[in-house]
Formats: sequence, structure tokens, C-alpha cells
Amino acid sequence: MAKSMTAYGRATGSGDGKEFGVEIKSVNSRYFDCTVKAPRTHGFLEERVKARLQASGVTRGKLDVYIGIEVVETLGVETKLDSAYAASYIKALKKLRDDFGLADDITVMSVAQNREIFTVRKPDEDMERDWTELLPVLDTAILAYNAAREAEGENLRRDMETKLRRIAAAAERIGVKSSENAAAYRVRLEDRLRRTLDDLGVKADDARILTECAIFADKIAVDEELVRLSSHFTAFSDAMSDSGANGSGGAVGRRLDFLLQEINREVNTIGSKSCDAEIAQLVVDCKCELEKIREQVQNIE
Repeated sequence: MAKSMTAYGRATGSGDGKEFGVEIKSVNSRYFDCTVKAPRTHGFLEERVKARLQASGVTRGKLDVYIGIEVVETLGVETKLDSAYAASYIKALKKLRDDFGLADDITVMSVAQNREIFTVRKPDEDMERDWTELLPVLDTAILAYNAAREAEGENLRRDMETKLRRIAAAAERIGVKSSENAAAYRVRLEDRLRRTLDDLGVKADDARILTECAIFADKIAVDEELVRLSSHFTAFSDAMSDSGANGSGGAVGRRLDFLLQEINREVNTIGSKSCDAEIAQLVVDCKCELEKIREQVQNIE
């Protein structure tokens, strides 16, 4: 199945007094290029997140992953009063009051503004516990992200299939027109050669005339190009639907890009061989559709 490299997925969850949030968004890229932005204390998550994404089947694209961790409930935090420091601090405040005749506004809240009188002990961060709590949130975000990639990939597949059918129809019309032109060219060429030889008083050599006509007809024939085009069309459709004989699965963008180049090459050859106005216009139409498909293929993983 064709998957888009442009997608978005997010998820949130909670555990152990913390709220976790994960956002994943991506655009097209030739390679797997992933940037993970997490709290400074959780830099260890980067490689684990990348590995998780690749394990889910993400092989190409420029990804930005945002991980938010917010403490909503403080667990295991102990606050103690430094009584000796507090007594010394209050004594100094009273002396300041008496020495300078200041208003007596020493209260609990005013004293508490000095954070030095408190000692706060926090438990060491348990990184593995945070990873365990984050993992289901991350997996949910990855599922949403991959679902978006598949949905967009299906839209791209249908659009490219439609354009490919237009090109195939144009190629079929080119085949019919080319056969008609080859037959007409052969008749006109034979007639012109015979008249020219008659004007020169030279006896016509029927075998030679037929040979020259056959050579010219072969030069303008596009049968081989049309056969290869048909083969490329089938391979392109199989790759998009992942039903090809190779059963490769996974990323197909590079294969589609290669097949598109081959299709374009055959169309160009047909255009260079033809001197018919209708075929020339059909070739232009094909190239326009191919350019549209090329833009779409750039988004396929």
C-alpha cells in the first residue's frame, strides 16, 4: 500500500502524577530524518522514539516529534523547615525593626518569602518509569500518524491511477494513429519514389522500393515503445497497490519514481519519432499528466 510522507498524529495520556503528550508531523524527504524535541531532562528519549517509529514501518520522511511531560501531582516531595536558619532570620528582622523604628509587619507569609528557610527534597527522576508511562501514548500517536499516512496515500493512489488511465488511453490512441500514419506514409512514399524514377527515366526496382518503404515505416513505428509503456503501466499500478510479483511491500516511492522516469522516456521517444500533429498533441497531454504524477510521487514513501 502506498503511504504518504506528509501526515500528522497526536495523543495524550497520564500516569504517575504526570501528563504526557506526543505530536508527530512530517513532510517528504529522500531519507529518514527524525527530530525529537523533549524536555531537557529527558534527552534519552530521542533514540528510543526514533527506533519505535522505524519499527512501525516508517522508512522515509522528515519527521518532527514533540514530547511534552507536565507534572500535575507532586509525589514523594518532602519540604522541611530549617529551624535554626529561620530563628536567626527572624531575630535579624526584629533587630532591623527595632534599630530603625520600622512598622512591625513580621508575619508568617512575609518570613516564608525567604525560600532559604525551607529544604525541599525531590525523589530522583525514574527515567525508565517515565518511558514506561510514555510508551502507550507514543504508540497511540504513531498509530494515528500511520493511519493518516495510509489515508493520504490512498488518496494519492486513486489520483495517480486516474492520471495513469488518461495516459494509457492517450497511448492507445497513439498506437491506432501511428499504424494509420505508417500505412499512409508507405503508400505515399512508394508513389513518390515511382514517380521520381519515372521522371528520371530509370526503371523501378520493386524490391528496392519495398525495402526503402519498409525502412522508413520502421523508423516511424512506435510499437516497441507502446509495448514497454504498457508494461510500465502495469508495474506502476502493482507497486501502488502492493500487489506486484515481487511482493516488496513497504516503501515504494523510489520504485514509482524510477518507473515514472521510464514512462517519460518512452513518451519522449514516441514524440521524437512522430511528425503527426495529433500524436504530437497526445504526447504533450501525456507529459502534462506525467508531471502531475511526478509531483504526487514525491510524497509517497
